[in-house]
Amino acid sequence: MFALLLICLTTQVRALILTPVAADLAHPWGLAFLPDGGYLVSERPGRLLRIDAKGERHPVSGLPPIANQGQGGLLDLALDGDGWLYLSYSEPGDDGAGTAVARARLQKDALTDWQLLFRQQPKVGGGAHFGSRLVLMDDYLFITLGDRYTERDRAQTLDNHLGKTVRLHRDGRVPGDNPFVKTAGALPEIWSLGHRNMQGAALRLGSQQFWTHEHGPQGGDEVNLIQPGHNYGWPKVTFGEEYGGGKIGIGQSAPGMTVPLWIWVPSIAPSGMTFYQGELFKEWQGDLFVGALRGQALMRLKLEGDKIVSQERLLTDLGERIRTVKEGPDGALYLLTDSGKGRLLRLTP
Repeated sequence: MFALLLICLTTQVRALILTPVAADLAHPWGLAFLPDGGYLVSERPGRLLRIDAKGERHPVSGLPPIANQGQGGLLDLALDGDGWLYLSYSEPGDDGAGTAVARARLQKDALTDWQLLFRQQPKVGGGAHFGSRLVLMDDYLFITLGDRYTERDRAQTLDNHLGKTVRLHRDGRVPGDNPFVKTAGALPEIWSLGHRNMQGAALRLGSQQFWTHEHGPQGGDEVNLIQPGHNYGWPKVTFGEEYGGGKIGIGQSAPGMTVPLWIWVPSIAPSGMTFYQGELFKEWQGDLFVGALRGQALMRLKLEGDKIVSQERLLTDLGERIRTVKEGPDGALYLLTDSGKGRLLRLTP
């Protein structure tokens, strides 16, 4: 058994309790809740674990080849009500690697009925900016994709998946009402463009809104409400600058570019996000939570309509990079911390 870690904060709620659920995880990235009270956790180096309700871990077999390099590896997880587990991962190839998404069924700690749904085009060398988060909405699957760092200018063109969000049906088909289906030379699965490296995405319940955040370059991390066909500017417009200094693009805004709802300057390196709807933290219902890697905190963003009006930094004494935050079926917030000895933590009042 793990001891309870009590962290007292200046917050509108009260003292918070962090209960470790699992420890010694190798850079955990994705989290899904199982119907039996257990968890699925992806480790970036390429391992999938089932953690049962007692905290015991069970390796899951049946994963494809994974490019474990830099920021790439086994990434996000999403589980639907029909028993399909969706996985995003860095897929190796002759020209480098790219984000891929597949789905499978979990049977006796093995993945079966494997279906490849998506491959990022093109594959690129290097280990940076793979994205990637998965969001299920009705019959649709949303995928966030990075620009792969060296190919940032291609985030502005529609003949590739670099720096884009993608919308598919859950079985991988392209919806007929996607915004670029009839655009000559465009990949029809693209939903939005002009992104850098989106490592957070969430569905806002009640409104069916698809929100993301992305890493900025040395400043300018963004939160965006994603609209079909919109261009979010990167790298033409940004609130960040080149590493080591220097202007990128033409400024912070331009005609035809959608401005972010929130920015962080300096960067917090956001990762993971969720809208809270549970009963444990009634004061937080409707708030947006974002993990911070560089910032080593849990950010609580207060909304009025579609506007973010304030933020509160939580868990600043934890001293850990927060990779993922999700609301659990019990109304608690669950966090994954990013390190070679990462942890799955449960946050309650």
